[in-house]
Amino acid sequence: MPLPFKQVDVFTGAPFAGNPVAVVLNADELDTETMQRIANWTNLSETTFVLRPSQPGADYRVRIFTPARELPFAGHPTLGTAHAVLDAGVAALREGRLVQECQVGLVNLAASGAGRERVLTLELPPATVRELMPADLEELSAVLGAPVADAPAPRVIDVGPRWIVARLADAAAVIGLRPDLARMKVLEHRLEATGVTVFGLYPPDGPAAIEVRSFAPSDGIDEDPVCGSGNGCVAVFVRDGGLMDVLGRRYTASQGCQVGRAGRIQVEIDGHGIVRLGGQCVTCVEGALTV
Repeated sequence: MPLPFKQVDVFTGAPFAGNPVAVVLNADELDTETMQRIANWTNLSETTFVLRPSQPGADYRVRIFTPARELPFAGHPTLGTAHAVLDAGVAALREGRLVQECQVGLVNLAASGAGRERVLTLELPPATVRELMPADLEELSAVLGAPVADAPAPRVIDVGPRWIVARLADAAAVIGLRPDLARMKVLEHRLEATGVTVFGLYPPDGPAAIEVRSFAPSDGIDEDPVCGSGNGCVAVFVRDGGLMDVLGRRYTASQGCQVGRAGRIQVEIDGHGIVRLGGQCVTCVEGALTV
């Protein structure tokens, strides 16, 4: 059974940068086991499967898989899937907007521009936050091999994926980080977290406002090139931790240069505290998947 298939680079307007997602269209006849097998085969951080919507108001439904498990939501797969369904004509914009159905519910998206200049923006699902115990804070610093800022202190932020978020001294500390991934995997399991996302600020004349890195070894992803949900959790950290005075309500995050997949994420925190993440997308592979 041939199914339309696209591989989309997200948070970049140039091929072979940003973060790739595999998108399988017209996937209604696939069962969960087959979806998971395909996601393991693509060997990307996420693979998505587009289905007919089941909720009123949704333009399409998507299931999102890592090589190891299904996720209720993820950022770059949401944008990459929206890019794919628009280009394939599976869904059409309504007054510049789309609504995606996934396990966390309905996710609002907006589009501006056209072609490679088109920017897709998602509205982050509501987040829940919990603090880390002192022993977990000590272990996190040991895992990272670098001190973490304690004002605000690291915390677990849940937007579907659960990220342990910590601020480092600056962007240079983030770029130079060499974490103990085996030890991190144990910490992730104990805290029931998807992974660890760290960030640090650039100086005012830097290439972006912050540098971000995301690690998820417990999901088989040592380092995610450009992570939408991780950046969303950083934005929640910024919003709740009093850092908007430094970064403002709109800023650009850089991620992926350490793995040769540089990307840019446009972040907005509106007056109601709603987080939006945006970026460009480009299709690099297009064809059919034989199942």
